[in-house]
Amino acid sequence: MKGTRTWLLVCALHGVASMLLWWAGESALATLTWQSDHWQAQPWTLWTSAWVHRNTPHLIINQVALGVITGLAWVLRPSRLATLAWLLAWPLAQVTLLLWPQIGHAVGMSGLLHAAATVMAVELLLKRVPVEKARRWGLMLAAGLAVKLLVAQAWHQPVAWDNSNEISVVLAADLTGVVWALTLSLGLIAVRRVWPVRNARG
Repeated sequence: MKGTRTWLLVCALHGVASMLLWWAGESALATLTWQSDHWQAQPWTLWTSAWVHRNTPHLIINQVALGVITGLAWVLRPSRLATLAWLLAWPLAQVTLLLWPQIGHAVGMSGLLHAAATVMAVELLLKRVPVEKARRWGLMLAAGLAVKLLVAQAWHQPVAWDNSNEISVVLAADLTGVVWALTLSLGLIAVRRVWPVRNARG
């Protein structure tokens, strides 16, 4: 239950911070936005950039998606390891965007939300949550994420123009969010399974 509470608190943080920053001035937003060429001078942007949104539709879409993730967490009750994996994926997914030189900056919660969905899928597939037919739901969620990534092909086209919202979308953020969340989720679970055995032997 502690993991679930932390997960829900993180969701609340994302939602409230995004709304507050919507009313912030341009200078404040610039200080909180991740820039590939000088993020080392502003390392906090690895976290805060997720709360910056370019226009109203961008904010609304991410807030609705965050609401879905919050609702899933309320039902699934993710473990502490799941929450830790999501928290660690937060900055790592952002900094990995350096793999694409054409990405000058990145804002919004899309990568973070994809990471959350990936962690949820792992929890379901491995039946780590008290949900009936967990593996079936996990397969559906994982398949949805896989199809979305295959359609976007962010490894070839990391940035795309969204005509409906009139903003550039960093598709690579979705990819890095999924990759890091999957890696961290499985890695932490593996370590957790091995650690008690080593302790017992010691």
